[in-house]
Amino acid sequence: MHIVILIVLLLALIFGPQWWAQYTFRRYAGNLPRIPGSGGELARHLLDRFEMPDVGVEQTDMGGDHYDPESRTVRLSPSNYTDHSITAVAVAAHEVGHAIQHHRKETKLALRHRLVKLAQSTQRLGAVAMLLLPVVMVVTRAPASGLIMAAIGLGSMAIGTLVHLVTLPVEIDASFSKALPILKAGDYIQPADEIAVHRVLRAAAMTYVAGSLASLLNLARWLAFLRRA
Repeated sequence: MHIVILIVLLLALIFGPQWWAQYTFRRYAGNLPRIPGSGGELARHLLDRFEMPDVGVEQTDMGGDHYDPESRTVRLSPSNYTDHSITAVAVAAHEVGHAIQHHRKETKLALRHRLVKLAQSTQRLGAVAMLLLPVVMVVTRAPASGLIMAAIGLGSMAIGTLVHLVTLPVEIDASFSKALPILKAGDYIQPADEIAVHRVLRAAAMTYVAGSLASLLNLARWLAFLRRA
């Protein structure tokens, strides 16, 4: 019984933030006459206002809402690009917040970008190393070989975990140090909508919490396995 409760708690801890974020996005996704522009239009306006005319705004069906620092493009899902909803304008402002971070060369975003590149290059190598670890230990019967493979695999996972941990403050900054003050100071939202916008921006920042927790648990699981091996 205790194991079942623990499993349920772990699932809630990992998937709860993502479920809550999606629920929040849907809750405030209705078009409102009092919102004069779409998410895509607001993103373009804000980029021009903050002197980033070279940053593009695109509608995307893949990858979800995000800012691509490689191509310098804000990409929004179809509904957030075209709709006049609280979710659309809040998410658009959040992604513009990342463009502002990039434009200002803020260290946290730069560190995240470098770690993402490193994680992408090491992820496959780490996965192969962990899969081959038992085989190498049986075939070679040399503890050193197993330790090398384990170090490669754990190093790859540790970099991925670090990416998630660095991502969280970057997301929080984009929501609450960039998007929310911009929306309030520029009168892009009405006072009655501030609570809803705050919730959407919190959801946008917290979409990475589940990935962070899952990454940490996966790393801990492998560490526990290697200690028993």
